[in-house]
Amino acid sequence: MGAAASGVPVPAATGSASRPRGTRRVNAKRARTDAATRSRRLPLAALLIAYLTSVTCTAVSAIAIPWLVLSTTGSATRTGLVVFAEMAPYVAMQAAGGPWVERFGPRRASWSANLVAGLVLLLVPTLYVAGQLGYGALVAVVAVVGALRGGADCGSAPLVPGTASLSRTSLERAAGLHSSASQAGHLLGAPLAAVLLSVTPAPLVLLASGGGFVLAALLVRLLVPADVGAATDPAEPYLRRIAAGLSFLARDPVLRALVVMIAATNLLSAGFMNVLLASWVRDSGLPVAAVGTVAAAYGTGSLAGSLLGAWLAPRVDRWLVYAVGFLISGSPLFVSLALSDALLPVVVTAACCGLAGGGINPILGAVQYERIPVDMLPRVLGAVKASAWAGIPLGPVLVGALTDQAGVRPALVAVGVVMFVLTLGPFVIPAFRLMNDGRRSRA
Repeated sequence: MGAAASGVPVPAATGSASRPRGTRRVNAKRARTDAATRSRRLPLAALLIAYLTSVTCTAVSAIAIPWLVLSTTGSATRTGLVVFAEMAPYVAMQAAGGPWVERFGPRRASWSANLVAGLVLLLVPTLYVAGQLGYGALVAVVAVVGALRGGADCGSAPLVPGTASLSRTSLERAAGLHSSASQAGHLLGAPLAAVLLSVTPAPLVLLASGGGFVLAALLVRLLVPADVGAATDPAEPYLRRIAAGLSFLARDPVLRALVVMIAATNLLSAGFMNVLLASWVRDSGLPVAAVGTVAAAYGTGSLAGSLLGAWLAPRVDRWLVYAVGFLISGSPLFVSLALSDALLPVVVTAACCGLAGGGINPILGAVQYERIPVDMLPRVLGAVKASAWAGIPLGPVLVGALTDQAGVRPALVAVGVVMFVLTLGPFVIPAFRLMNDGRRSRA
């Protein structure tokens, strides 16, 4: 008391009075920094969640629609036709929709196509409840939805560089997360469809898919800034723009090598998933659930590899990871099936192959985003995807014919050998070693 009255300073009192003001300033600054960080990251997060949602809903529809046709008509032919009616417009839109996406802008194309796809898909449960759902109407609806979904996905990928830049995320990491969203959607869609189909009729399951597309549209519309993926109005006519995208793809040595290799391996992989795996399960006397078990092990490993790759890709040699990852993810799975009748070693091999293959995806995405001019992203990325998927419809036909003629084990060996030769490509073709060039130019 006396010290205070006589004017002697009291350090404790003075310190306790000044510290809260400094602390408040620091806390306020930290809060502003955190808010700015969240604001920067929100567009990329919204894009990833929207893509995850739309892919999951597509995977649910891919099971619910064929099940609906098979359960109501009993015709495998009609079931196959309705699947074709959805996939053919999707792939066609990937190849031909790039100029349309450029004119409308990737952001606008993504959200508007998903929105309309969701509303059109909701016609199925509406017609079902009204007793007016015929086979022709179902085919027409899924064809329109397939085309719209192709346009939406064609608009989604070009938004990755812009949202990654806003959030100060590396291209490798953003590309890996975008790829992981796709893989997670496919992995979640099948069991989700099984659960929904067990408790409600197939047409009503499509309520969830249609609603999911609408939700994905709203996320992009409301949370991705309008200046990301803005529209362009190129002077070239539509067909000339298509030709320019294909020409760019053909001239770039890295993209050309990647597309040829991926198209060839996709053809064999489609034959494996749709024909060889089921044939091996039947030949080995295993239950049909083994098909799903192996596919789930590969899908889970692929998702884990993609997430791991998204984290590590900015710090690794792209060529080395791509070359070794493709080598590991290719032929070993065919060899394991050819040498074993037991499920466990095949499941372990599938998970390891998926892990190695998943780690490639962030590198593939980053290389494409770096080498393709921003104003050409929709048309060139569409050409890349359409070219890479071109052999998928043919793969099951060729591999199925080989299996019928030679038998399951010889077919596995033959396809495994071809896959091994293809995966040696990065070690012998010089163009693959240019994959790090874009990173050096950024540095």
